[in-house]
Amino acid sequence: MDLHELLGKTVTGLGYELVDIEQSPRGRILRVFIDKPEKPGGVDVEDCALVSNQLTRVLAVENVDYDRLEISSPGLDRVLKKVADFERFVGSQINVRLRLPINGRRNFNGVLNGVLDGKVRLTVDTGEVELDLANVDKARLVPKFD
Repeated sequence: MDLHELLGKTVTGLGYELVDIEQSPRGRILRVFIDKPEKPGGVDVEDCALVSNQLTRVLAVENVDYDRLEISSPGLDRVLKKVADFERFVGSQINVRLRLPINGRRNFNGVLNGVLDGKVRLTVDTGEVELDLANVDKARLVPKFD
């Protein structure tokens, strides 16, 4: 079982969503980002502590070598990776960076209109664009401050 699958099973088994995993270059630091969409205000310190305690035990049993485990909420500028993420945040302002440019352009900022047939639909300043989900290198929410 790979690390992503192991962490995903454990986190979802505790009732949370696994948003993302980051590893330092030599795998010494393991960062796990969790969310609980139905919880107003998102995850808090107690949620992170609960997941951290459980993952520490699981990683010890599975002999995963690391120095430090960090559990965090995805933050206001959360990463969008799965189709479900793009569907959940329809109407939000996002930033998308592509792997391969389209007409010389790799970065797009706009309002997310959803995903249709494997294409992310965005309203940008020049109109609506469709970007292949497979070509998306990174997509993030753009936080709004009132």
